[in-house]
Amino acid sequence: MSNSKMSQLLDKAKNFIAEKVADMPKPEASITDVDFKGVSRESVEYLAKIDVSNPYSTSIPICEIKYSFKSAAREIASGTVPDPGSLKASDTTLLNVLVKVPHSILISLAKDIGADWDIDYQLDISLIIDLPVIGNFTIPLCQKGEIKLPTISDMFA
Repeated sequence: MSNSKMSQLLDKAKNFIAEKVADMPKPEASITDVDFKGVSRESVEYLAKIDVSNPYSTSIPICEIKYSFKSAAREIASGTVPDPGSLKASDTTLLNVLVKVPHSILISLAKDIGADWDIDYQLDISLIIDLPVIGNFTIPLCQKGEIKLPTISDMFA
């Protein structure tokens, strides 16, 4: 078999596999809620809840969850969730992502705070899962909204 015929055959095989992979069902995710959770000595904590549906009959390991929390057009917090676990087989899994925003950054945002003590935010999350055959697969999520800042009473509650 000549090199050009072998090359054509390999290209056809690659295209066939790429089409099959593109048509495979994949897990889907959505951010269902972002809310104030609490205050620690170092930071204000917000909790993002993510629903992830797994169409497969086996559980799927989650490799990593990365987040970036932005306000006033700048990143105010970022991080990863350690040991996020697995997606339940043929079910929807609720994942909690704890976002910690340092107090110093919130103070610098004070000029952007409205009269109702909230800030506009954008939360970007990358959910990286290990799909059989495909390998690592990233589900990008983004949510924009307004979130309340803690009040003085929240700090001492």
